[in-house]
Amino acid sequence: MVAIRTLDEADLRGKRVLLRVDLNVPLEDGKVGDLTRIERVAPTIREIADKGGKVILLSHFGRPKGPDPKQSLRPVAAAVSQVLGRPVAFAEDCVGPKAQAAVAALRPGDILCLENTRFHKGEENNDPEFLASLAALGDLWVNDAFSAAHRAHASTEGLGHRLPAYAGRAMQAELEALEKALEHPAHPVMAIVGGAKVSTKLDLLGNLIAKVDILAIGGGMANTFLAAQGRRIGKSLAEHDLVTTAREVVAAADAKGREILLPTDAVVARELAPHAPSRVVAVDAVGEEEMILDLGPRSVEHVISALARSKTLLWNGPVGAFEIEPFDDATIEIAEAAAELTEAGKLVSVAGGGDTVAALNAAGVTGRFSYVSTAGGAFLEWLEGKALPGVEVLKAEQR
Repeated sequence: MVAIRTLDEADLRGKRVLLRVDLNVPLEDGKVGDLTRIERVAPTIREIADKGGKVILLSHFGRPKGPDPKQSLRPVAAAVSQVLGRPVAFAEDCVGPKAQAAVAALRPGDILCLENTRFHKGEENNDPEFLASLAALGDLWVNDAFSAAHRAHASTEGLGHRLPAYAGRAMQAELEALEKALEHPAHPVMAIVGGAKVSTKLDLLGNLIAKVDILAIGGGMANTFLAAQGRRIGKSLAEHDLVTTAREVVAAADAKGREILLPTDAVVARELAPHAPSRVVAVDAVGEEEMILDLGPRSVEHVISALARSKTLLWNGPVGAFEIEPFDDATIEIAEAAAELTEAGKLVSVAGGGDTVAALNAAGVTGRFSYVSTAGGAFLEWLEGKALPGVEVLKAEQR
């Protein structure tokens, strides 16, 4: 486990605890559409409050250019209260007189949500003056927002240099799961990498080749690899300028003795539309007017067979255009197979990334994986082997 300071080491009683959470949740008609991120941090909020801490929630919401009522955290604070079953006060600013007054009114066990940190430019700039104003509101800082840990912003990293810093329980669980899957995994290790573009995942592929035994490539990015093999892929989404790069990735995998799984058959259609007429073809029989939109049944069998030989799974990116039926079949079948192996105790399964989470939710298997990360960019950067500022500042040797 990464040597970080956790709540087990923190003296919380009577302390003002600046708790960085990620409340950047979908909001529809003033109501939170998905409570997952709130539910993940609820145990940390409760623990700090129950130990007599004064909980002060910090979060960004959206990408405002300044104060914007449409991007206020007020309705999200109401959802936090609903999930906790406890009152959550709200301050109309995250620094300044309004925030100071709200914090001063707190008693041990109380919970307060401050307004959107991104209403101030100093948040993303990690500005010293803004940081000092935030730090003055707390006695210690707890980071429970792994999903924002790849950003060196004031509330996600800067506070760790100003106040005693600790990881919250969600952060701790995330790091333990990723450590188990990537740093000290049971072999064979398999990675499933999908999504639209190779260009966004070059660093990921490079790092995974060094660490996994089997790499299955699906989604739109697989088309670039097929093109690199000289396959005719019709009108499929592909990055033809990265064909040489795809060949280099395969060569690097071969040099390390890694197994790469590419589609051997595919579901193709002339348009990406719900229930569009489609057919299954071998990958060298795609028509000029057709697009590859999902893995074919033989390819799915190959992936599931590899899963059965594996002890650890890392998954980032759907293997087809899962948002539109019937091009979600392969992703769902593979997800169900991974869930069954996990439940049988034969596989440690860790998945993450926005589209991946949506796909696993659609398949109804999220709760059956070992761990599903709600982080997008941070999860990807961790898989790429990059240091995350919001994690680095929590390390024991940094204190």
